[in-house]
Amino acid sequence: MPKPDTSRYRTTNWSSYNASLKRRGSLSIWFDPEMEWYAVRTGRRGHPETFSDSAIQI
Repeated sequence: MPKPDTSRYRTTNWSSYNASLKRRGSLSIWFDPEMEWYAVRTGRRGHPETFSDSAIQI
């Protein structure tokens, strides 16, 4: 059974295509400046954690 031909799309309106890519890629991130970024030392043996659980969750 032969493979179906793949569709080839040609962009004709580059200005609207680029604008749609910019809108799709926009992302807003809000950080709480009072959040604890670094983990509190536990006093246990082993490699200490570097970042807090809330920082990792972001």
